[in-house]
Amino acid sequence: MRATRLYLIRHGQVVNHHEYRYNGHFDIDITPTGVEQMRRVSELLSIEPIKAVYSSDLQRAVKGARIIGKALGLEPVMVHDLRELNLGRWEGLTREEAIARYPEEADFSFKDLATSKVKEGESLVELRARVVPALSNLLDRHRHESVCIVAHGGVNRVVLSEAMGLPLEKFFSIEQDYGCLNVIDYLDDGLKVVKLLNGGPNQDMRPTEIY
Repeated sequence: MRATRLYLIRHGQVVNHHEYRYNGHFDIDITPTGVEQMRRVSELLSIEPIKAVYSSDLQRAVKGARIIGKALGLEPVMVHDLRELNLGRWEGLTREEAIARYPEEADFSFKDLATSKVKEGESLVELRARVVPALSNLLDRHRHESVCIVAHGGVNRVVLSEAMGLPLEKFFSIEQDYGCLNVIDYLDDGLKVVKLLNGGPNQDMRPTEIY
């Protein structure tokens, strides 16, 4: 049975990674380390028969997509609906800064995103509602081909959750390190097979921090 293959990548390390800020739609760049992470992924993918490269339109994903596209001889296409989860008025802030500014949200936990959200932001249900149709359109466009998407931790977790039939409450059970590679095969009978999860040349085995 023939498959459509998705190479799904998280963008490289961001410039404020050490500050634990909520970036969401906050448009920040990647570090030299992030550039190197994308270069390593591009080297790995350069021998694969990838027909198209897509990315979120935020620069941290765009830069990675251009590095990969260059290795493949492809011009990346930006897709607005592949943006990270909108974190509303917490964007660009640390948790401490957000609570100081909005004390009424001091009890908010990102582990509850499946059922709640930051004011002016999105829930996981809303994120899924824009990401899944966008992905379906791209996969339909490239039926029986291989495509690459450079996106974000939240977007990737939604895609992987859908592929594995996991409820959104299990969202944070899926790790997505900077520069990681996931491979998913979409079969003609509707079956989705995750061939690789949070792998590739940049795999990070340090303890997980959810913030």
